Amino acid sequence: MTTLIITTVLIVIILWLTLDFKLGKKKHLKKQKRKPHPFRQSDFSIFDSGPELFKDYFSELKKAKHHIHILFYIVKDDEISTEFLTILKNKANEGIEVRLLLDWLGSHSVKKETIQSLKKHGIEFSFAQKLKLPFLFFSTQVRNHRKISVIDGKIGYIGGFNVGKEYINLDSKLSPWRDYHLKITGEGVEDLQKQFLEDWHEETKINLLANRKFFPLLPKGGIHHQIIPSKGIFLEDTYSGLIRRAKKSIVIGTPYFIPSSKLVADMLSALNRGISLTILVPNTADHILVKEASFPYLRTLLKQGAHVYQFLNGFYHAKVLIIDDDICDIGTANFDERSLFLNCEINCYIHDRHFVEKIKKIVYDDIRDSEALTLNQLKQPNLLRTSKEFIARLAAPFL
Repeated sequence: MTTLIITTVLIVIILWLTLDFKLGKKKHLKKQKRKPHPFRQSDFSIFDSGPELFKDYFSELKKAKHHIHILFYIVKDDEISTEFLTILKNKANEGIEVRLLLDWLGSHSVKKETIQSLKKHGIEFSFAQKLKLPFLFFSTQVRNHRKISVIDGKIGYIGGFNVGKEYINLDSKLSPWRDYHLKITGEGVEDLQKQFLEDWHEETKINLLANRKFFPLLPKGGIHHQIIPSKGIFLEDTYSGLIRRAKKSIVIGTPYFIPSSKLVADMLSALNRGISLTILVPNTADHILVKEASFPYLRTLLKQGAHVYQFLNGFYHAKVLIIDDDICDIGTANFDERSLFLNCEINCYIHDRHFVEKIKKIVYDDIRDSEALTLNQLKQPNLLRTSKEFIARLAAPFL
């Protein structure tokens, strides 16, 4: 009798979760519409280490004259997070407008007392992607994974770094942390500002998009690019279009390689056309099962001649896609189903051969700190790995 009750309860829970997720996603996708995203001319700096990024980032925050708008997926409760929040408090004390938006789940370690202190100092604060009725389970899965900073409407940051000790190499298990982050000056900052204010409006119901003081006249820079946000739709089409247009080479760097069937087909088609495909992933995983989830896809691609490398010098968290020598994508989206079909992301697609060459040099330096993964290695009998792969396959959309 007890077994029957437990089984019945489990079946009901599974049915509820499934229905919640499917109906929630259907409602969510109904609201999404494809929007035009203009090409811009901006100037860029690239950071590939946390200490260098945060030295520059904190310096620019301290120089803010009018406003600071920040969105992060993760802010931790540690020393660097405290330093970051203290800078924001000091700027608010100076009369600078400060708005801080953090993902509700990703930044769960930010305490109530900390939030109260931020507000007491005049910082406008909100969590993003809080639990929403009626689709509670679906709402826990859709995360705002964007990392956007805008200072005075003139300087922007976007990329893979969050705020926490691991990002500045103070976590012994994941150090050194390898990531790519862009600093932008010029026209593209307007697009970062617009996306931040759209997210702010969604969470707070305060609409500042028409306030021209947040959109100063910006100069044209030297690099042609396009900033494209996504929200569980359209990112797959963007990646598919880029992969299909490749003529010589495709380079993918990602901490989590769990592509859709459409993107796998695109990559296989590219390999069959004689196009070189190089994939760089971490050897060390920071989440359970994500490494095993990638193995079936990597096995398929290796059979067709892809080159796969596992990063050995710390933890590789960068998100990069390079097509030939012409286009480079750096942003917040991982090459996985969660970024493709669930999360709020934002990516910068750079169309500039000189800058693409600069990024390629960084990526190939990381490949030199990596070890090739072979098909023979993945074909070796391993009961534990096989079991993990099976479980990971079931959980792939949520990893």
